[in-house]
Amino acid sequence: MTSLVRIAPGALVIGKPLPWDVYDVDGNVLLRQGYIIYSDAQVEQLYERGQFKPIASRPRRLEQYTDERPCNPFAEYGDLLATLEATLSAVTSQAPSAKSRLLGVARMLERICKQAPDATLALVHLYSVNPNIYEQTLFYGILSHFIARQFNLEHKRTTSLVVSALTANLALIPVADQLNASNHVLTTEQRAVIRKHPERAVEALRAAGISNTRMLQCIIQHHEKADGSGYPAGLAGSDILPEAEILALSERYVAMITKRAYRDRMNVVAARKLLHTLSNDQFRPAIPKALLEILGDYPPGVLVRLANDEIGVVKQRPEGHQGAVVSTLISPRGQRYTGTFERNTDEPEYAIVQFEETEVMPSMDFSLIWGFRNS
Repeated sequence: MTSLVRIAPGALVIGKPLPWDVYDVDGNVLLRQGYIIYSDAQVEQLYERGQFKPIASRPRRLEQYTDERPCNPFAEYGDLLATLEATLSAVTSQAPSAKSRLLGVARMLERICKQAPDATLALVHLYSVNPNIYEQTLFYGILSHFIARQFNLEHKRTTSLVVSALTANLALIPVADQLNASNHVLTTEQRAVIRKHPERAVEALRAAGISNTRMLQCIIQHHEKADGSGYPAGLAGSDILPEAEILALSERYVAMITKRAYRDRMNVVAARKLLHTLSNDQFRPAIPKALLEILGDYPPGVLVRLANDEIGVVKQRPEGHQGAVVSTLISPRGQRYTGTFERNTDEPEYAIVQFEETEVMPSMDFSLIWGFRNS
């Protein structure tokens, strides 16, 4: 039986997909990962039934991160977050294992990106409602990996970039969730913390014995801008590493699609338009073009309406001569299906006609939809 631990108060967020399966005291599944809790009453009912989640694995040995066996990004999501949190804590505490653990997390993340690219990209869109700092960081690493590969960055530099993405906001960890939950104007002190975070992240990494020059340069430069208006050094054009531009774009896209207390999230249509604009203005236009190519017209994990009025989630981007694959959730009459049906959107009846805008995603069984578990 799966080893379980009681879920801490506050870990269940209303309106956000569960990051793991929830069990009762006897080990029976109460709710699958992807289920949405809609009210405080539901949370109370779960506590009465003795809610539990799987115990997060301890950080794995480095060799295991290079394992090429098929993996389920949804099943690994909770472990990834726990491992990332423990690893960043090891960096800030200057643990001797910090360097190897960082490389291990990067390889672990690269593995799921390579093994299950559509499902891994779906994570970014499915969990874009009020993500915490560790989720945001994970998304930066995922997008940086995909953009770097599309941009034809060599493997070693790609891995270094992913490590940069996982550590660039190290100095913001103590305050990030508080800032994201606030709808007030930033104070002078908060602005100072934000502007100094690249340098403070580099200081923390150096103190932990991490000295990869290109990686540290990427972190220092990831808020520089091609026109020289960025910080901390006001660099411009070719003085900025392509890795820093990739990381900056990854962070920007996550910010676009993320819902926060102080603003609504941008829909994917608007986000894609902005990326098109960036591809016209940026010093290296191939970088935003690479992200547009990766996302496609309908990124995995977004809701769409089909020509027959069904609503579903994009499961797979177009491949070869086949259009995007959508798993339908809601019937043309607005009723929830008991299961899901796969639709090939090349067929006129199932063509995608629009993105479906909703404040709260419908509950889904992610592993089942993406084919990692039988019904």
